[in-house]
Amino acid sequence: MKKSFLLLIVVLLGAGLSVCVTGETAISVFDIEPGVRALGMGGAAVSLVGSAETLYHNAAGLAELSGISFNSFYASHLGLGSYSAFGLTFRNWGLCLLTLNSGNIVGYDAGGNETDGDLSYGNTGLIFGFGVDPSQLPFLPALPLDFSLGGRIKYLSVVNGETKGSGFAFDLAYRMDLGDMRLGPVGLSDIGLGVTATNLFGALNYDGHSESFSMDLRLGASTRVIETVVLAADLQASGGFHLGVEYKPVKTFAIRSGILTQAGGVSLTLGLGIDIEGFTIDYAYVSHPNLGGSHRVSLTIDFSAIDLTAMVRSLRRILP
Repeated sequence: MKKSFLLLIVVLLGAGLSVCVTGETAISVFDIEPGVRALGMGGAAVSLVGSAETLYHNAAGLAELSGISFNSFYASHLGLGSYSAFGLTFRNWGLCLLTLNSGNIVGYDAGGNETDGDLSYGNTGLIFGFGVDPSQLPFLPALPLDFSLGGRIKYLSVVNGETKGSGFAFDLAYRMDLGDMRLGPVGLSDIGLGVTATNLFGALNYDGHSESFSMDLRLGASTRVIETVVLAADLQASGGFHLGVEYKPVKTFAIRSGILTQAGGVSLTLGLGIDIEGFTIDYAYVSHPNLGGSHRVSLTIDFSAIDLTAMVRSLRRILP
């Protein structure tokens, strides 16, 4: 069964190499690496599960969330525009709003002359995602593998000066847990594999023409090495590669680092995370081979991890 699954991945990646480079494609807010925790690890997150950021990377992981989670992040993307997101996830499904806005862009006509007034460029993206664990469906027989399936329906609205467009796209996702194993003296635990197929169909429609979304396939793997270190790597059919590590010296504090390839070269990433009683603040920095680096900050609230009784006791000690 596992050999068949790995063969399926190879076939999917091969197909992705043939489809992700064809057609006229639209670049949008969906093409920017989302999240903050994952970005600190080089964007390697297709096989990871945790909090509302799961919706950004692999919708199949929504089936493994323990409860309600909220996530919001902000970034000055490459110093050229504001990039932000608001996500709310539940077990098995979630919603997200993504925005990218850049104003004060100098415009030029066909002759290279500067036009009157500044231009603006903006994207608004909406995502509805769902994830299902087949083992939780009572009408299915017991399966030999521990896996989940998911998908995302995405809507994009674009404003480019006086031009406006909108469209839908659809993604599919798969995630599987492989359990624990040993490589010589090294013990590996929480081994996960993930596959996402993005923009399987859909287009961005303007008056008079349309642009297809860029299709891609992404394969990821992750594992925990000892109790304090997580390693993760993603490979994209379009040529991108992501590698990251997370180290937790204590339960409430994380240090992250990674690399990712993108158009023009390789970028380095760094990240930090503080988690206190269900409230998590994450920070990430990503360099750029040609432009300035970007900083991101996020707030995540995991409502299932909040101890309301302890919070009330703390407030009583503080308040008169």
